[in-house]
Amino acid sequence: MWAGRHVVLGVSGGIACYKSCFLARRLTEAGARVDVVLTQAAAEFVRPLTFEALTGRPVARSLWEAGGALAHIRLAHEADLIIVAPATAHLVARVAQGLADDILTAVLLARRAPLLIAPAMNDEMYARPETEANLARLRAAGVAQVGPEAGALAEGPSERPGRMSEPATILAHAARLLARGGPLDGRRVVVTAGPTREPLDPVRVITNRSSGRMGFDVAAAAWERGAEVVLIAGPTSLEPPAGPSIRRVDTTAQMEAAVREELPSADLLVMAAAPADYRSVEVASRKRARGEGSLSLTLEPTADILASTRGSRKPGAVIVGFALETGDAVARGRGKLERKDLDLIVINDATEPGAGFEVATNRVTILDREGGERVLPLMDKRAVADAILDLAAARCV
Repeated sequence: MWAGRHVVLGVSGGIACYKSCFLARRLTEAGARVDVVLTQAAAEFVRPLTFEALTGRPVARSLWEAGGALAHIRLAHEADLIIVAPATAHLVARVAQGLADDILTAVLLARRAPLLIAPAMNDEMYARPETEANLARLRAAGVAQVGPEAGALAEGPSERPGRMSEPATILAHAARLLARGGPLDGRRVVVTAGPTREPLDPVRVITNRSSGRMGFDVAAAAWERGAEVVLIAGPTSLEPPAGPSIRRVDTTAQMEAAVREELPSADLLVMAAAPADYRSVEVASRKRARGEGSLSLTLEPTADILASTRGSRKPGAVIVGFALETGDAVARGRGKLERKDLDLIVINDATEPGAGFEVATNRVTILDREGGERVLPLMDKRAVADAILDLAAARCV
């Protein structure tokens, strides 16, 4: 996504400038070439040397400094994307009026690339009709906006928007902006994630060790590629990714119902969840005490969500399943792919170190309905998510 991209990061003068340092570092680590452009006020909050150290590139601070008389035009025309974070109320007003009285506003007025702004200001300033009108004018001109959010401000906590979005959220919106026109742009993607829980009584449940990380990474990656994403998530402690709509479920039956409801309009389903395979035939109305002695359970299979919702699929939809196995994984996965009429199935071995549940990495084999087989090395689950979506997106025609 970011490798080889040229990003201009504009920074205007607000206390949220410290977050811009993390943003510059994250973009640089992802492989982007980052040119930071500071307003005079921004340089009072964070010295240019900080950004130079983080990006390995000189910082633009003035129309009159070394770099050539047309440095602002070069930056404006070479950039693949421009991000302004923070965008103060004053900066927003100047850009909305088309002013070009410093290096940053000159770059913005001459730009050809998409522009994403992350407003940050006092909540009273953000609530003013003048600010609202200025932001509306920029949005009408095609400028993308992320945030602001409610939360702690320099002057104290607030329940109203004003706080700049976190760097990870800004990066997600920036990636989505760059993905315009891609194969998943505008597509509707449904992703399931995490475990489900089947009750035994009001306290105890049957579940598994799925963290939901794989599904959350797939949902985040799909949204950043421009898709409209619905994430159907079982119980998990993970922070929801920026962008996707989230439907919370608890039992396998609830997950099945949610998938059945979302499938008719889905262009792509990625069934990354690990639903419980069994549930108790009887659910006790009270907690059984340990002192009552041994406990015997009669279990019955839960619904096979992919199989049971097969008739709800949109014609031409791409369906991706997952199979976590403990032996003869590829053969078992091939059988599931054919039996459940899948386009792709992602297989991994629960016994392999660094793969499966409760880890940040995975080693998978991806099978397709034509008989193809792609073996991936051990890698970060986000990288696995991107590999899965590369194959799935190629089928979305």
